[in-house]
Amino acid sequence: MPSPAHQLRRLWIALTSNLWFVPLSLVVGGILLASLLILADLHIGHEWTLGHPVLFGVGAAGARGMLAAIAGSTMTVASLTFSLTVSTLAMASSQYTSRLIRNFMRDRVNQLVLGYFVGLFAYCLVVLRTIRAGDEGQFVPPIAVMGGMVLALASIAFLVYFIHHIAESIQVGTILRRVTDDTLRAIDELFPADAGEPATDVASDVVIGEGHVWWPVEAEAFGYVRSLDAAALLSLAAERDAVVRMCMEVGAFVTPAGALCEIAQPVAPDANLAGDIRAAFDLGPVRTVEQDAAYGIRQIVDIALKALSPGVNDTTTGVMCVSHLAVLLEALAARPIPDRMRATDGVVRLVATGRSFEVLAGLCLDQIRQSAAGNTAVLTALLRATAAAGRRTLAPARRHTLAHHARLVAQLAESSVSCADDREPILRLAVVVRAALAAPAG
Repeated sequence: MPSPAHQLRRLWIALTSNLWFVPLSLVVGGILLASLLILADLHIGHEWTLGHPVLFGVGAAGARGMLAAIAGSTMTVASLTFSLTVSTLAMASSQYTSRLIRNFMRDRVNQLVLGYFVGLFAYCLVVLRTIRAGDEGQFVPPIAVMGGMVLALASIAFLVYFIHHIAESIQVGTILRRVTDDTLRAIDELFPADAGEPATDVASDVVIGEGHVWWPVEAEAFGYVRSLDAAALLSLAAERDAVVRMCMEVGAFVTPAGALCEIAQPVAPDANLAGDIRAAFDLGPVRTVEQDAAYGIRQIVDIALKALSPGVNDTTTGVMCVSHLAVLLEALAARPIPDRMRATDGVVRLVATGRSFEVLAGLCLDQIRQSAAGNTAVLTALLRATAAAGRRTLAPARRHTLAHHARLVAQLAESSVSCADDREPILRLAVVVRAALAAPAG
């Protein structure tokens, strides 16, 4: 079974990625705040308010009218907030890529502002139902009424900031910065190996016991592998004296008959073991970036491809995308990729999957290069990205990979840029970059 920490984290990511969780929490908070202030009014009494007529000199009719006006206007503004959020989602999906929708849905400012207004509406309703006058007996909770007015005044600041935030959030620079930050956090979490011991000094290949055969564990569901608990798989393999070999990496799409992994043991895995293995994999309708750095790269590449398409032809956005991909390439180049084989007590128990630096570099550069024929600005940016990544790594294999991409850019420039004055600077830069990458690291 997945560890409790992994299950809680999976639940927390699912909840905070939804647009409803934070607003609903603030509605509950508004109801609780109103109830607490009303109880405080009942305990303290309202005689002390007679000495402060400017602040608390409102009767039952006035309090009802004010809270009703606040509640009505708050719902109107909440509707406006929701409409602006949906419009932003639609605009970002059509102009950049539909894979950005989840980023806007889990935007904390959007969630908090929407939740503040609906929470204020719930607060006003709770306070309104306690106000009595005439035959009902006089009761006006002065602290709760004053609280409603203070919250209403604060909502003006929330509305102004929300409009500023929406205008800022649809700018391509802001979008790229947020995707890059999310991907860098995924790189920080993904690449430090934390599941078992590295098997480098234990074995160069997987050795299974005599009589053991590889038994596939089918997914029995379909969707993208959003995350997995490698520690749980390692523990299961150790308990069964078996070896688990993963077939699906995070971000891959699996069908019901597709194998999530294979387990080496004498007999087919029983239903309990197969269920525990499946529970270590979190399947969902969309990819998430938390354990899938390649998905963050995919979002930036999609924005670049849309910008470089003939119908848009936005070179500046394309260059901005390559610049942010260069940041990710630098981070990847400087990180050790975890060993595929993981061990406990000197025995290989888990053969993990994962994208190598070569694959990740190809995700960053290949499709953009293929769409940038004749575009000198983007080709130059690609060369600078490979050079920047090369300065962050001492590994000869990685430097060779980057030099290969620089060579491909030079070949494309030579074949697609017709003007010699535009072509020669790119070729000269490519020679400098390849020479730097070919030089001994150190």
